[in-house]
Parts: sequence; C-alpha cells; structure tokens
Amino acid sequence: MNQVNKTVSANRGRWLVWSAFAVMLIIAPKIFTQGASLSLLSQIGTLMIFGLSFNMLLGQGGMLSFGHAVYSGLGAFFAVHAMNLATDGSFPIPVSLIPLVGGVAGLFFGVLFGYVTTKKSGTTFSMITLGMVELVFASSLMFPKFFGGEGGISTNRVIGKAVFGITYGPQIEVYYLIAFWLFICTIAMYAFTHTPLGRMINAVRDNPERAEFIGYDTQWVRYLTLILSAFFAGVSGGLSAINFEIVTAENVSAIRSGAVLLFSFIGGIGYFFGPMIGAVIGVFLTVMLSDYTKAWQLYLGIFFILIVMFAPGGVAGIWVANYRMVKFGKFKQIFLPMMKIFAFSLFVFVGIVLMIEMLYQRSLAMDQGPEISVFGFTMNCMENSAWMTAGLVVLVGVCGFTYTKKAFSLAWNGAVAEIETAILKGYE
Repeated sequence: MNQVNKTVSANRGRWLVWSAFAVMLIIAPKIFTQGASLSLLSQIGTLMIFGLSFNMLLGQGGMLSFGHAVYSGLGAFFAVHAMNLATDGSFPIPVSLIPLVGGVAGLFFGVLFGYVTTKKSGTTFSMITLGMVELVFASSLMFPKFFGGEGGISTNRVIGKAVFGITYGPQIEVYYLIAFWLFICTIAMYAFTHTPLGRMINAVRDNPERAEFIGYDTQWVRYLTLILSAFFAGVSGGLSAINFEIVTAENVSAIRSGAVLLFSFIGGIGYFFGPMIGAVIGVFLTVMLSDYTKAWQLYLGIFFILIVMFAPGGVAGIWVANYRMVKFGKFKQIFLPMMKIFAFSLFVFVGIVLMIEMLYQRSLAMDQGPEISVFGFTMNCMENSAWMTAGLVVLVGVCGFTYTKKAFSLAWNGAVAEIETAILKGYE
C-alpha cells in the first residue's frame, strides 16, 4: 500500500512538473516583453532541443561527440531547401511541419554516419566525430549549389495562405511554434530515458563489458541512440532555419558542436534538465553579454573552467544538492556560511571584472577614452588608483573566501552526513 502511494505521488509530481513547463512556455512572452526578448526566447528554445539531443549521447550514453552540429546543420539545410521548394509550389508543406523535414534529414545522416562513428567508443569515437564535422564543413564550401557557399541559403518563412490567421511573419508566432516543438520533443526525449533502449544505453555507459556479457551488442545500442539523437538535433536545425530564415556553413561547423558541448556541460550533463539550463546560460553569455562587453568569450571560458573544477555536476547539480538540503531540513545550518562565502566570492568577481574591463579598454578601446563604467562605477584605466582599488577588492574577497571556506565545508559535510544517516535509518 505504501508503494502504491509513492507511485501515485510520483505520477502526480510529474504531471505538475510538465504542466508547469507548458504554462511557462505559454506565458514567457508575456513576462519578457522588452526589445529582442522574443528572438532570445526563440533561440533558447531551439538550443534546448539541440542540447537535450546532445545529452542523449553524452549524459545518457557517455559518448563525447565533437560533431553533433552535423545533424542539426544538415537538418537546417534540408529544411531551408524545403521552404524554398514550398515557396515555388513544387513541395507543398506547411511551415509547421518543416521541423519534421529537418528531423528526417538528421535521422538519415544519423543512419549514414552513425554506423561508422559508433563502431568505436571513448576517445576514438570523439576523434571520429571531430573528423566527420570537419569533413562536412569542408564539403559545405565545396558544394555551393546545395550549401550556398560562404553566404549560405536564405528563405522566406511566410509561405502560402494564412491558416487560422497564422502566417509566421510575426516573431511571436515563430516563438509559439518553437515552444510547441520544444514541449513535444522534451516529452519524447524524457520518455526515451524510461524505455528499454534508454536503460540499456545507461548500462553501456556504465559498464559496456557487462552489457556485452549478458548478450547486448553495445555498438548497436550506441548506434540506435545516436540515430534518435540525430533526429531531434535535426528538428532543432529545422526550427533554427525557420527562426533565422538563413542557414550557413557555420551551422555544420566544429564551433557549433563545441558550443553545445560547452553549454550542456555548464547546465549539467548528469541531469535530464541540465542542458535546458545550459541553453539559457549559453544564450545569455553569447548573445546578451556580448552586447555589453568585448570580453564575453573570456568570461565564458572562466565560467566553464570554474564549473569543471568545482561543480562537475553543472548548475543543475548545484540546484539539486541545495534542494536536497531543503528537503531534509538542513538548509538552515548551511545558509549563513553559504551567504558568507557567496558574499566574498562576489567581491572576487567584481574585482576581476573591473580588472578585465580596464585591461580591454586600455588595450583595444583607447580611441573611446580611458574611462569605463562597470557596475555603476566609473574608472580610469590609466590611473594607478583604479587598478589598486580593483586589486584591493580582489584581495578582500580572496582573504574572506579562504577564511570562510573551512566553516562552510564543515557545515556542508555535516549536513550531508546527517542526511545519509537519515536515509539509512529509513531503510532499516
């Protein structure tokens, strides 16, 4: 009876989560209404699908791919050609189904390339995928009739007559199309994690020798997973083609593959929703932050290194760890030490940002004058006092962080030990 109650409670929790997700997608444009918010939301939606498809390989299957952009990029090219054919009247298909064209294209190339790449695992698999993405990128410049050369292929998403008044001309209509496909694809990819194949790819990731011992062909398990992953990557590529109305060689480049790896890891590859968090952070760092500072790539690199060193579970891992503290009623005992270490970390952050911005101003933008404005402070990058102030802020932060780190570690480890004890008692 107790097990039945737990199952009912878990099912109710899933319904609440998915309902909240749907509501969030619906009301997001009502909350973020300024400037290019709709464009950013649309980019986040397509990147979420791309990141989740990539996580089917890395997070669930342990397959580190450097060439996942091949499937999304080729899906985008086929989608943009399908839209152009629909405009000519030779391929009648509504814009709403264009993402399926990208998905089928991604699936086809997953079947074609995946059989070769999944014959090996580990580092060899990663190197083969890197070679594959470079091969496709080179081909995109060699066959301009299909890929459009350096200028790419452009299109017009307003095709045919309006259906229910929807033309996909306004960005809000494109956003809701992306939101619809995001919701459907997220459900499908989550459902995959509970299928026999989804469970088996986890086993192949954790112990391939044992999986082979009980009779499973690990290469076929990896191959089938890659095919499904390529399909969803193609869907994201199709949505990207609709959103931007242009596809270029950059869509099939190693840079794009590296970006999805970066953002998925930042979000947390060990958690299903990790790449979704990573997509939000990724768009913020690459699109929004680049409008404010020339050093955005440096900040992205530093942030990634910090995540790898101190939070390998990503942002999702940090959230889950703190949620666990709240769930077991231990958050109070770590709250004060956590706030202290956060405050001193903020000092270090502010000081380093001041130094970086002054250095960039001094090196690259002196034609605009020596003064910069950061966090409401106006500083002259040519004055020693400005550098001393920034250095003092960093020094205070580092000293305070070092002093409070031990107390935080003791509080955190003590809380974790109490939680583990409580869990063990619950099983007795």
